[in-house]
This record gives sequence, C-alpha cells and structure tokens, in this order.
Amino acid sequence: SLLLSVQINHTKDSGSKDSGLKVQKAAKNEVSSDEDADVHVSGVKIFYGSQTGTAKGFASELSQEVQALGIPAEVMDMKDFDPDDRLADEVSKSVCVFLVATYTDGRPTQNAEWFCKWLEEASTDFRYGNSFLKGLRYAVFGLGNSVYVGHYNTVGTNVDKWLWMLSARRVLSRGEGDGNVVKSRHGSVQADFRAWKVRFLSRLRALARGEKKSCSGNCKSGASCKNRKKHGAPEEEEHGSEVTGNLPRIFVWLLKYDETNLHFSLGYNQIKGREMITPALREALTKQGYKLIGSHSGVKLCRWTKSMLRGRGGCYKHTFYGIESHRCMETTPSLACANKCVFCWRHHTNPVGTEWRWKMDPAEKILQDSLEKHQNMIRQFRGVPGVKPERYEEGLAAKHCALSLVGEPIMYPEINTFLRLLHSHRISSFLVTNAQFPEEIRNLVPVTQLYVSVDASTKDSLKKIDRPLFKDFWPRFLDCLRALGEKKQRTVYRLTLVKAWNVEELQAYAELIALGQPDFIEVKGVTYCGESSASSLTMANVPWHQEVVAFVQQLADMLPHYQIACEHEHSNCLLIAHSKFKVNGEWWTWIDYDRFQDLVQAHEDSGGQQTFSALDYTAKTPSWALFGSNEQGFDPADTRFQRRNKTKDISGC
Repeated sequence: SLLLSVQINHTKDSGSKDSGLKVQKAAKNEVSSDEDADVHVSGVKIFYGSQTGTAKGFASELSQEVQALGIPAEVMDMKDFDPDDRLADEVSKSVCVFLVATYTDGRPTQNAEWFCKWLEEASTDFRYGNSFLKGLRYAVFGLGNSVYVGHYNTVGTNVDKWLWMLSARRVLSRGEGDGNVVKSRHGSVQADFRAWKVRFLSRLRALARGEKKSCSGNCKSGASCKNRKKHGAPEEEEHGSEVTGNLPRIFVWLLKYDETNLHFSLGYNQIKGREMITPALREALTKQGYKLIGSHSGVKLCRWTKSMLRGRGGCYKHTFYGIESHRCMETTPSLACANKCVFCWRHHTNPVGTEWRWKMDPAEKILQDSLEKHQNMIRQFRGVPGVKPERYEEGLAAKHCALSLVGEPIMYPEINTFLRLLHSHRISSFLVTNAQFPEEIRNLVPVTQLYVSVDASTKDSLKKIDRPLFKDFWPRFLDCLRALGEKKQRTVYRLTLVKAWNVEELQAYAELIALGQPDFIEVKGVTYCGESSASSLTMANVPWHQEVVAFVQQLADMLPHYQIACEHEHSNCLLIAHSKFKVNGEWWTWIDYDRFQDLVQAHEDSGGQQTFSALDYTAKTPSWALFGSNEQGFDPADTRFQRRNKTKDISGC
C-alpha cells in the first residue's frame, strides 16, 4: 500500500517565506519536463467569460497594461473562440489568461458555456489524451461571490483544473475575486483583481526575460544566487490552486481538502469594520441617481414624487392607501439583499448577503441624512415650470417613508430603532421584505404597512425568479408568510407577474394566501427596466393590463374572503382586499395616518402593552380609486400626462 502524508501550514506572518498557505514538499525530486520548455513570451491572449460586464472590463484593463510592457495582447470573448480547433494552437510562446465569472448555481456565464463544456469533456476524453495542451502556459482569475455557499468561484476553479488535467502549465496561482466585501481579501472584487494583476504582470515580465521558476529563496547567506538571472522573484502563494500546484499530478488525485478552510481570514475584528459600499459600488449607484448615506444606506427621489409635485398624478399607494406621493421619501437602511431577482430595478448593482457583517451606522444618523438629502432633492424643483407651489412646500416635509428603495431593509440590525424614529417624526412606514428573514419579521415593532414580496408560488419558480442566496430559501419563505399572519397591523402580499414564468400558478398562490392571511394582495405586472446582462427578462415577459386583470379576477374567485377593491391602471396594478375592509358595502382601504401615529405612540408609551389592529386606523376609499371606475385609479384632482417618444422613467416604489 502507498501512504501519502501532506501537511498544510496556515500562519499569519506575511513577512516570512512560510507565510499563508504552503504545502510541504511531497516529492522532493519531482522534476517537470515543462520547466525545460521555451519560456519567452510572444504575446498574451486574454479570454473572458462575463455576464454583467465585469470580467470583460477586467480583460480590457489587463490588455492595456500588458501592451504597456511592450507585449502584444488580444482580448477574446469565449463565445467567439472555438477551443476544439484553436486552443491547441496556443501551445507556443504565448500566455493565455482566463478571466471567468461564476453565474447562477455555479454555472458558467452564457458566453462561456460552450468553452467550459468542451474543456470539461476534453479533460476526461481519452481521444485528446492528458498531454493535449502540454506547453500551453496559462493563468486563471475567477469572479464570484462567497455568499453563494457551495458555488463560490466554481467556474474559475474548474477551468484551472481542466487546463491542468490536459497538461497545460500554470504560470501563476489562480486568483479569486469575491463580490462579498465582507470576505473579499482586498475589500471588493475589483481590488482582488488588481492585487492579482500586479502579481501577474510581475510574473509576465520575468517570463519575457526568459526566467523560469521563481527563486526559492533558499540561497545561502552571503552567497550569490546562481539562478538569480535565471529565476524570477519569489512568487507569493495563494489559496486554492497552490495546494495542487506544488504536488506531483498523481498525488493530487489522492489529496482531499476543504477549500473553504484554506481561505485567508482577516479575523472578525477586521471584517466587522468593513464598509458595505465599495468605491466601485458607490460610483455605480451614484450614476443611477442614489444619494448614498454613510456606509450602507441610500435615498432616491421616486418618479411619482416628481409627478405629483407637478399635479400629474400619484403612485398606486396614493390610489390604494391615500398616501401623498409628493411627501413620500423612498429610502433604505440596507442596500444589501439576499436575492438576485430577475426583475430587479437596480440590475444587481447592490451588494448581496445573508447576514449583517458590515460596519453599522447609527439609525439616528441614517434618518437625519435621509431627510436632509430628500429635502435637498425636493428643493431642486423650486421654480420649475409646472410644479405646484403648495405641493412644493408640502413636499419639503416628508410624511411617508417607503422602505423599498433597494436591498433588504429588515437586514439592518437597528431596523426597529429606525422605525421608531420615523414614527416619532410622525412619518408613516411602508416596509417591504423579500420573505427570507422570518425571525426578523416576528421581532418587528408595529409598522404602518408591512409587505412581503411573493414573487412565485412554487419552490422551483421562486428559485428561478428570485435566485435566493439561502439554500433553505423555501422553508424560510413559508415561515415568513406564517410570521406575517401573526402581525396585528396591516399586512400585504406583493405579487409581481412575469409572463411565461409565474402566471399559471393560481392554485398555488391561493394556498400561500391561506397560509399568511394578509389584509391586502397587490398584483402588479413586472416592469421591464431595459436590457441587462444580469437578467434574461425581456418585454415579452411583461403582461398587458388586461392580462393582469384577468389573473386577478381568477385569483379572487378562488379566495373566499377576498374581493377586488382598487385599480391603478397606469402602474398595471390591482388590489385585492380582505372583506373585513368592506363596511356596509363601502371599501375602507385608505389609512388614517394621524390615527396610526396616535396608536403607535400609545403602544410605545405603554411598553407594548396597548395593542391595536389594522381596522383601528382605516379611512374610506374614494370612488375614483375603486376597481371598475372610469378613472381606473387616476386621481381626478390631477391631470394625466402622456409621454411620447421618450424613454420611460421606471424608477419608483
């Protein structure tokens, strides 16, 4: 029998040659024939597999810096490259770089699917042989997000492995960029890439000079190193591929290791101080019009706020619940989310996570800055043609807060403090959660209206549409609905219809409604936010208003205690309400906001002993807001404005 003993050391001292991760010599006399190969560099080919454009941007950036060294560089989209016919031709004096992102469920991006499929099959196909790419020099940098446990950077890891199995020679250990700023070694995927890029360019210069293997650093003190010209500078070791890279190939198949335990750790004291918003993220969100607050919050002016300032109508919340859209502040205390929904308005520029591990700003500071920035945005409308002076003055004092801007507000550890502060300013609260945090829902203090997004009614369709991070997303989803049913204040299911994805699941929706017994059910056709490489959604997935009406009518017929109450045709949205809100044949879906503030203040003053219910702060719904009215939910006090031949502004809550 053969006994293989491998020891892995993990030390903190980065100044020592034994720092980081090192595999002790397993085969001291192992000599690779690759080391005798010609090592001069004639050019660099940079292949990218990208879904959102990040890897493509990295490829362009690396190409420019390689060319600045006087070395030819070419950027290749993986979908335009046939590896079966051309990859073996790269076995020459060139170096190939693979910048590959990991997409949903650990799969390659769309443009890299064929390349990866071919590479995987070739690595185990005897017709190619295990020396098919012998002489090919390569380096791999993977892009991923460690919050996706089990799928983190799997594509980069696999590409590295498959190339190695075909006898290609790694010139630099695999780099890994982590979109999770908490665990990213350098703070962001961009910083991770730049750190790896520095090492790659250093190695490339050494190769171009004809240097081969890095100097081991074992030269005797005071002696001149015979290999100084022949060898390059010591190469910094990195996790993952280094474990296999220093072992004879046959031994690697016997070595089992847990890659997650090999990652460098910054230590919790360092991690908890890391900010959620990286410089690149700050730049992207700022371009989208966000006013960022502190390290994890933001505020933005809703298009319906602008519309109502001009007297052009309010949002569906104005129609359904009587909010004054020009006095509504749209904000969030947490830009992070636990889902990556296909219809995300923000095209997934916001961070993701399953728990709070970032630096935390105080709730008082977040609210103060939110109100100040919101007021400053309102001030920009002073004197603008069409803006009603009385509404401008009213708009300066926010009366409502829609906690639905982006991300998952309920993740913020001080969310209850934030809600209490809102109510102390007599600002109503409309809180939206994506149904992945049941205990946080149970622990919430009373809110004016609590929403749960019910984007699908089956496990498979929810995974397809919301793309949740939690592995146990379905039990969490169901438990959130149960938790919602335990609340005494107003509760809402928010259904977003995506044609061909979730509109045929009527019976399953009815069962979910019976589980949580919400006061209201908002049904809205999905809004197409434009083409996004992060989503496959198209205009074909957007239902017509008549289709939404037909769906709602069928759903309402299946619910014994619910009826259609309101409609906002301009938002392609309808409201199903529990029959308890219909008193003497009249709907009372609107909110008495002053009454709510009095009730919530009494609740706080009594230490939570004095409770109240959704029926304690209702107001009568006007006729124009009702389903079937001629106005179709448009307030006759305003004037309908139709844009023509202009890009539609889809921002809003």
